[in-house]
Amino acid sequence: MVKLPPPIWALIYVVVTLALSWLLGWPVVPGLPLPVLGIALTFLAWVLPVWAAIRFRRAGTEINPTSPTNRALVVDGPYRVTRNPMYLGLVLTTLGIAIWIGAWPMFLAPVAVFLTANFVHIPFEEAKMRRQFDGAFDDYVRQVRRWV
Repeated sequence: MVKLPPPIWALIYVVVTLALSWLLGWPVVPGLPLPVLGIALTFLAWVLPVWAAIRFRRAGTEINPTSPTNRALVVDGPYRVTRNPMYLGLVLTTLGIAIWIGAWPMFLAPVAVFLTANFVHIPFEEAKMRRQFDGAFDDYVRQVRRWV
């Protein structure tokens, strides 16, 4: 599961929940869809991952979580608030899509993205960062929460 990039997992979950919603006849959550709110959240959710990617580029390190080594431990920008702004952005993007569409099966996508990130990708990355950056990473973990 770790070898497949997290955005691909998010896309898979959205496609699967779209198919499930279609098969179930688009069962809408009362009070939804809220297209304007959903679209706004979907696009605003990209601020964190783009900002994080810019910070990685400026630090001269790679975004690919399965790369053998990272050149720098990035702890500024969005990383002052959350250790995982890219994953948070994916969760918020899929939540925005769910609110936009309004069918209850769509809300399984952000849950699946969160669970996959929290229990598969993040532990793998944290173990790698701990090996590479030793005490500096442990200090960072004590200062900044995994999500928010």
